[in-house]
Amino acid sequence: MMQGSRGVRRDSSDETTHLLSESVNRMPAFEAMSVNHVPEKLPIHIVDDKVVNSLSFSSVRLKKRIGLLNGVGIIVGVIVGSGIFVSPRGVLQEVNSVGMSLVVWTVCGLLSMVGALCYAELGTTLPRSGGDYAYIYDAFGPLPAFLFLWVALLIIMPTGNAIAALTFANYILEPFYPHCTPPANCVRLIAASVICLIIFINCYNVRWATRVQDGLTFSKIIALIVIIIAGLVHIGCGHIEHFENAFEGTNTEPGYIALAFYSGIFSYAGWNYLNFVTEEMKEPHRNLPLAIYISLPLVTLIYLMANIAYFAVLGPQEVLSSNAVAVAFGSRILGVMKWIMPISVAMSTFGGLNGSVFTSSRIFFVGAREGHLPSCLAMINLNRYTPESSLIFLGLLSLAYLTTVHVYTLINYTAFSEALFVMFSVSGLLWMRIKYPHLNRPIKLNIVIPIVFLLICGFLVFLPFYVNPWDTGIGLAITLSGVPVYYLTVKWKKKPWLYRTIIKGITHFLQKLLVCVEQEKHE
Repeated sequence: MMQGSRGVRRDSSDETTHLLSESVNRMPAFEAMSVNHVPEKLPIHIVDDKVVNSLSFSSVRLKKRIGLLNGVGIIVGVIVGSGIFVSPRGVLQEVNSVGMSLVVWTVCGLLSMVGALCYAELGTTLPRSGGDYAYIYDAFGPLPAFLFLWVALLIIMPTGNAIAALTFANYILEPFYPHCTPPANCVRLIAASVICLIIFINCYNVRWATRVQDGLTFSKIIALIVIIIAGLVHIGCGHIEHFENAFEGTNTEPGYIALAFYSGIFSYAGWNYLNFVTEEMKEPHRNLPLAIYISLPLVTLIYLMANIAYFAVLGPQEVLSSNAVAVAFGSRILGVMKWIMPISVAMSTFGGLNGSVFTSSRIFFVGAREGHLPSCLAMINLNRYTPESSLIFLGLLSLAYLTTVHVYTLINYTAFSEALFVMFSVSGLLWMRIKYPHLNRPIKLNIVIPIVFLLICGFLVFLPFYVNPWDTGIGLAITLSGVPVYYLTVKWKKKPWLYRTIIKGITHFLQKLLVCVEQEKHE
């Protein structure tokens, strides 16, 4: 029976499509937006009253294909995006001194390391994909988890992807437009093309996606090492004038110090992204914390040394005035090899975008599996074992944000929300220590570490209300707008017939189009 069923699935794509078509037509209607209405075993796996074993839930699941090196590549690749190449001025413009700027970069790296350690405990205690969504759900219930999903879906993930794609397009076009700005439509077309390419790679093969990530991570680290070595050689030649009186003019007002930390921590964003794909990791109890222990110190050291190189060669005033610090650095010191910098920025951005798409699509996949999004987003392709529907959904959202000129403004509004949900996740760690004291914890931190990180998160969440109340208030409003959506789409069980019919039709169409089924209900 097993061999025969495998033959049905693999010998012909036409047979597979026919199998899905017949079984889908027999499938009863179900509520896609409520976990209570998702059947534990879909009728799609029963054809002519025979169970197709090769299509059972035990085999149709995301495969464990992410090793330690891939994990390090994901963390480093997502953190080291375009920011360190393009605009490390965010910290400097708030604190107004080279010395304090370097202190903030170092402390932000240490804070990210502390946060990553907290997430290592969460990820090994609750080895589920979805990251913050899964931890908030388990600790505080469905509504706070849905609000995180809402903000991630509405703004955080698609706008981040759109900005990365636009940055890639601008820098890949720079050699062709050396003395002017590239045409806006040309930039958008290339940005859309790169989003589509990355979605295709991630849909087609997980190994392709991880190999692309590993290769681009290696290339961007090499580019930063070139910057660091060039900067150290410049310092070795006696050019230390920009480090004399390094703390002169430091702005010590707490609100601006907080904004400087906001900019620094934003540049380290991505240290928790590996937690989004925990279920696809080989030996997550070992490889998740090891990847964190390797990645965060490496990124902190590289960031600190790259900033020292920038300040040594360009000085603080040029760092503040430049829109692309690495390009200005290359023009100043690399001579005929200055073309390396725009290409490095583009490749770095491509790698960051690939890592973001790979990991963040799993949030929507897990959210749909828990009933917070339509169940069609929780489907896995039968042949490639990739969450194609959630990847395509994320790609379409990212493409939609390329049409607006306000995409950069929107992401400013969500900085508050991101910090808020990190605080929720760490609060969940402490709450579960109290509520479930005997829960198996392969990694158990000293209780002081999550408490200190929680206090720091609280400082970063609430102080901006004093410094920048308008943007923070809009971020809070965007988050709370998810409350009525939750009650309408998740809590409301008796939805209209038309709504259920539309959801059912979309689900059936996608199952036939993408040759995919739902994974078994998560235990």
